[in-house]
Amino acid sequence: MAYIEPAVSRLGQQNAAGDVDALFLKVFSGEILQVFEENNIMMPLTQQRNISSGKTAQFPVVGTAQAKYHTPGESVLTTDDGSSAAKYLSQVKHAERTISIDGVLLSTAFIADIDEAKNHYDVRAAYTTQIGRELAYSADRALIRTVIAGARKTTDRFGGSDAKFLGAAIDTASGATYTDAELVSACAEVAQKMDEASVPAEGRYMVLTPANYYTLVKTGNPAINSDFGGMGSIATGEVTQVAGLRILKSNHIPTADESSTQDSVLGDDLIKNDVFTAGGGYSGDDFSNTVGVAFQSEAVGTVKLMDLAVESEYQMDRLGTLMLAKYAMGHGILREECCFEIKTA
Repeated sequence: MAYIEPAVSRLGQQNAAGDVDALFLKVFSGEILQVFEENNIMMPLTQQRNISSGKTAQFPVVGTAQAKYHTPGESVLTTDDGSSAAKYLSQVKHAERTISIDGVLLSTAFIADIDEAKNHYDVRAAYTTQIGRELAYSADRALIRTVIAGARKTTDRFGGSDAKFLGAAIDTASGATYTDAELVSACAEVAQKMDEASVPAEGRYMVLTPANYYTLVKTGNPAINSDFGGMGSIATGEVTQVAGLRILKSNHIPTADESSTQDSVLGDDLIKNDVFTAGGGYSGDDFSNTVGVAFQSEAVGTVKLMDLAVESEYQMDRLGTLMLAKYAMGHGILREECCFEIKTA
């Protein structure tokens, strides 16, 4: 009797034809390739206030006092040369800054049951992480632009134009880009201007674009050269501090002209804090020459009504799961003299 070849059902073959491995699952080793997480750096470095209700919060701001040598026997209430101004008493300026709560900012994703059933790895954790990150990045972008707005202000928090209460744009580059030496010089200039404005030495930071940050990580650069007191290392790719400023990097430094595109960037009619122009939100200006910001922790503030929260809900009528991240907060300038923009000419 002739031998009959058995009909073998190949589990990996599609419609009993073609590649016998076509339907077999690829091995993911329990990992899903995700976008590398960027650092969200601004929120913990600035002032924050949580409110349980309301739409705004007030931050009191106080000016500086003065000191004068006393003439023996003279009353400290004496006026100066017969004028109405007090000779010894300090006239400390007071004002307040109001920061409003913007509209609720959302980031959402929806997963249909049928797609989730067909898929061979879990995406819920990845999706919730991504939508949460996007809101964190939005806050980062808004806070960095708020620092830039503070540096560009021409009127101080008391309604005047006293230079000691104003920030500045720092440009020490000889060309379109900074050299390592020019960046070190920019750090020194920021530190000098902060000292001259009596800005506290604690909590000073500089945030640069990655390209400029790594310009500082070079052999022989005094920013990392221990012979010159540098604090950093080529091995770790870190520059920790220059001229008393902690150096950080961020992909959220704006580098484009957003004068006419603010509605699609960080401008919306639900944004109540217009740090640049009316209706501009956290944008509305040209950042083509911006390479970084420098600030002290009292520079800008955030008011939170609803902190970042991530929720998910199964929707029976849509046969799927809705995932949503949200927050309600606002950002504003508190002290202009703590705000500096690092830019090229």
